[in-house]
Amino acid sequence: MHLELTGSGSLRARLMDALREAIRSGRLVPGTRLPPYRTLALDLGIARNTVAEAYAELVEEGWLTARQGSGTRVARRAEPLTPDPSRAPARRGRLRVVHDLKPSSPDASAFPRADWTASVRRALAAAPNEAFGVGDPRGRRELREALVEYLARARGVRTRADRIVICAGFAHGLELLCGLLDGPVAVEAYGLPFHRAIIERSGLSTIPLDVDPYGARIDSLPATNANAVLLTPAHQYPTGGALRPERRAAVIDWARATGGLVIEDDYDGVFRYDREPVGAVQGLDPERVVYIGSTSKSLSPALRIGWMVLPARLADRVAEAKGQRELVTGVVDQLAFADLVARGAYDRHLRRARKIYRGRRDQLTAVLAERASHIRVSGIAAGLHAVLDLPDGTEQAALRAARRQGLALDGLSLYRHPDSAAKPRDGLVIGYGTPSEAAYSAALDALCLALPDDPDDER
Repeated sequence: MHLELTGSGSLRARLMDALREAIRSGRLVPGTRLPPYRTLALDLGIARNTVAEAYAELVEEGWLTARQGSGTRVARRAEPLTPDPSRAPARRGRLRVVHDLKPSSPDASAFPRADWTASVRRALAAAPNEAFGVGDPRGRRELREALVEYLARARGVRTRADRIVICAGFAHGLELLCGLLDGPVAVEAYGLPFHRAIIERSGLSTIPLDVDPYGARIDSLPATNANAVLLTPAHQYPTGGALRPERRAAVIDWARATGGLVIEDDYDGVFRYDREPVGAVQGLDPERVVYIGSTSKSLSPALRIGWMVLPARLADRVAEAKGQRELVTGVVDQLAFADLVARGAYDRHLRRARKIYRGRRDQLTAVLAERASHIRVSGIAAGLHAVLDLPDGTEQAALRAARRQGLALDGLSLYRHPDSAAKPRDGLVIGYGTPSEAAYSAALDALCLALPDDPDDER
C-alpha cells in the first residue's frame, strides 16, 4: 500500500494522517482490509509498534475496525468520523479488555466441574446431621484430616488436624494472624500491595527486604528488628525466584534466635515445571512457621477455601480470633473439597493443570524468542505468571500500548514496596493462566504489539 508520510510530527502522527487522507479520498473504501502491521512496517521502513499504535488509535477514533480473525479494516460508515479532542480521554478510559493477562488467576474454564459435582454428591450423602448445624471455627475435621495427609505428601508440611484452621484464603488468614502480632513485619520488596495493606491496617508497619533471583535477602532481616517476616519461598511473587536452601535455613535460625515468626505464603507451590517441587519451609520447624495455602490458584478463587497450618501456641488463639462459629467457608464446599482430596481427584486435576500451564509457558517463551528476542523472560520455573524485563524507562509506555491493544496486565512497579531502597526494575507481569486455550494465541499476538522495540534496531 502506497502512503506518503509527509508533513511534520512523529512518524505515528504522519502515518495516521496518511491513512485518514487515503480513506477520505476514497483510495481505501469501507471494508478494505489493511496490510498486517508487520508488512506495512517493513514496506515503510518504520518500527512495527509505530504501525500497531497508529492502527489502534484509528480504531479508537472510528476510522478503522479490528476484529480477531478478520484483521484491521476500513470502517463501514458513510462519512469519516472526526475525532473530538475534548472527549478523547473519556474514550480511552473506556477501552474494553479483549485479552486478560492479569497474573495469578487460573483458567476458569479448566475448573473440574464433573469431579466437583461428584464430590458434592458424595459429601452430602456421607455428611452427618451435625454438619449442618453451627460450624466449628477451625473448619470441618474431615477437611483438616485430608489436608494433613495431602500437605505432608505434596508439600512436606508437618502438622496435625488440631493445628489447622480453615480460612477464606490467604488474605483472610493474614488478617487473622496480624491481630495477634506485635511490632513490624518484614516483607519482600516486591509483593502484593493488598497484603501490605492488610498488615498496615492492623496497625503494624512493613519493612522491605530486597529480592534477587534467589528470593528474599534473608541476610538483611536481623537489621530490620521485625517480629515476623512474610515470604513466598517456593516462587517469589512476582519476580519468580525460589528461596535458596541456605536462606531457608537462615530464616529459621533467625526465628529461633529472636522468637520471630515466619509467615509462608505457598500460593502456587503445586505448579512447578522444570524440577521437583520445592518443599515448604514449614517442614524445617513447624513451631516457627505459619504455613498458609488455598485453592485460589489450583482450583478457583471463587471457592474461598484456604488453610492455616499453625504452631501449637497459635492454633487456639487464631481459632478464637476467627470467632465462635464458622462464618466464612460453607460446610458443603469444605466437605466436597475434602472428598476431592481424599479420593485423588485433586491430584489428577493438578496433573492436568500442570501440563496445560507448562504448555502455555512454553508457548509464551517461544513467541517472545521469535518476535521479541530482546525481551528477557524470568520467573518461569513455576506458577501461573512470568516477568518480562524491559529496558529502563519503558514500562509505562508499554502499559499504555497494552491498553490500546485491549490487554489487561500489570507493570512490575505496581508490586514494589514504596520504601524499598533498591533500584526500580521496569517490567511486565504476565499471567498465562487466565485466558482460555482458544484465546491464548491472540493474547500473545497483542502482547507482542505492546512491547518496546529493540533499542539496537532504532532507526
